[in-house]
Amino acid sequence: MAVSSFFSRLKTGLSRSAAKITGGITGVFTKRKLDDEALEELEDQLIAADLGPAVAARIIKGFRSTRFGKEVTDEEVRETLAAEIAEVLTPVATPLELDRAHKPYVILMVGVNGAGKTTTVGKLASVYREQGLTPMLAAGDTFRAAAVEQLQVWGQRAGCEVVTAPANTDPASLAHDALSRAQKTGADVLLIDTAGRLHNKTALMEELRKIIRVIRKLDPTAPHATLLTLDATTGQNAVTQVGIFKEMVDLNGLIVTKLDGSARGGIVVALAEKYGLPIHAVGTGEQIADLRPFDATEFAKALVGG
Repeated sequence: MAVSSFFSRLKTGLSRSAAKITGGITGVFTKRKLDDEALEELEDQLIAADLGPAVAARIIKGFRSTRFGKEVTDEEVRETLAAEIAEVLTPVATPLELDRAHKPYVILMVGVNGAGKTTTVGKLASVYREQGLTPMLAAGDTFRAAAVEQLQVWGQRAGCEVVTAPANTDPASLAHDALSRAQKTGADVLLIDTAGRLHNKTALMEELRKIIRVIRKLDPTAPHATLLTLDATTGQNAVTQVGIFKEMVDLNGLIVTKLDGSARGGIVVALAEKYGLPIHAVGTGEQIADLRPFDATEFAKALVGG
């Protein structure tokens, strides 16, 4: 998928988010002075659009220092808003670079069930295959047969091996076997899918930590990246999830999925402001090509309907 068509899809996918953010701007700003009342209304809209209080306050502060008391149009507000959002997002828009000194480069994928984690693993495998690398997948959510089957389908699509184990196998054991096989076969990248059952946080935390302990017996530097997959449609709950997983593991970056049709795309801005973790990629659909590196300016424009 060409970058231009992906941007078009991103813009379409974020249209509900854009409507949520800018829908009231036209009513508030029609050649109106940017006074305290107008800024208060704008701040309320930004918070309601999931950008979060901190980002909303930061944006309003920018408006107050540069445009206060001036007559503005809704178009001018949208342009300024896009620029302010891009400024928040630019520091975290970081492509996922593989350190080729590590072979295999081990990526541990974490996230709650239903966030699109397994699908993202498959898409990343396809990206690496297109780059001429040899990826390998590990079906670490051994307690959910559906997750294992889904990963096998993605493995077939991407043309790479998927390491599985019998149902209810210790996920750490599966991860160990997968890394051992990846080392023996010369795979460039090992992507380890994991469970995401947050109803028992303590058990999940121990499971993830055990996976890390066990694979470090084979490679003391692994995992080389631990990535959290987040579902954009969950809004502020995504902020909570980052906090929970940061308690469990050393997160290196985020991948945000399901931006197509979400009215809560503003949550990406709130995540950037609160945690400052790299946002490596965004997903706008189920197809392999629907995962792209995160571009701050492109996203900011789409978010305000630009």
